[in-house]
Amino acid sequence: MILSLIEHEDGTPSDVSLQMLTLARDIAEQTDSSLAAIVFGDGDAVTDAVATQGVEDVYSVTHDRLDVYAPEAWAESVDQLVEELDPEAVLAAGTDRGHEVLAHVVARRDLPMAANCTEVDVGDAYEVTRQRWGGSLIEHARFESGMPVLTTAAHEIAAEPATEAADVTTHDFTPTLDDDDFRVRVSRREESDAEGIPLGEARIVVGGGRGVGSSEDFDQLEELAELLGGTVGSSRAAVNEGWRPHDDQIGLTGAKIAPKLYVACGISGAVQHMVGCKGADNILAINTDPETSIIQKESTPSSVTSTRSSQH
Repeated sequence: MILSLIEHEDGTPSDVSLQMLTLARDIAEQTDSSLAAIVFGDGDAVTDAVATQGVEDVYSVTHDRLDVYAPEAWAESVDQLVEELDPEAVLAAGTDRGHEVLAHVVARRDLPMAANCTEVDVGDAYEVTRQRWGGSLIEHARFESGMPVLTTAAHEIAAEPATEAADVTTHDFTPTLDDDDFRVRVSRREESDAEGIPLGEARIVVGGGRGVGSSEDFDQLEELAELLGGTVGSSRAAVNEGWRPHDDQIGLTGAKIAPKLYVACGISGAVQHMVGCKGADNILAINTDPETSIIQKESTPSSVTSTRSSQH
């Protein structure tokens, strides 16, 4: 069994969880294993979505204190399921939550873990290809011992459905948890006042950097994004200037995007920013400097068009 941790919002799995399931299914096929999922909350709510990914069993984790996210409680729950099911491998999406939960699991079990994987080949051992340093380095690693525990790099694997949907069986699971498992937990949620399409889901993103000139000049980018049906992002420099909120930041310490088109206006293309937009299919760079990093093909995604401009 390949056991996968699914993140969902009201029964809708996150895009990165579906991407992870594509790799998990590939591992299951290589190892002649079944594919199972762990869901915190109502497992029945996700069955239709995960069935198309080939998931055969969903383990629905419920507990009267698991109404909010608590990393150690989640990890203890996963650990108890691992003890009970003895899976071939465990996977999660490479999100803050996926990394955190599985890091607790491997610490409890003294197991190896590989984060941000993009490919896995199973022979006499698990050989993984993964991103390091925000994707600026690709590493090939080999598991020599222990159950492999993996997270997948966000927006690096296309979410593809299985050849045919699986018949899903849901299993209720109530973990044994104590007060120590809830030392850290979400205390409240604050809704963002940002409107429009979230950066991580946008198919078109218009980004602005220090070269835009001012917060007022971002109005032009807002107008362009609205015309294109996209959303506005920014570089860290624009956030540091106070022109945009941190929610708009694209890069190593911000959001990672994977749009069809990224229009980068007045952005130099520092490696920290390129980490965030490397998943874009195409980049249209608008910049007065023809030598700026963002229009150098070696450092950008599959297709880049550069445009020189004498105006912001």
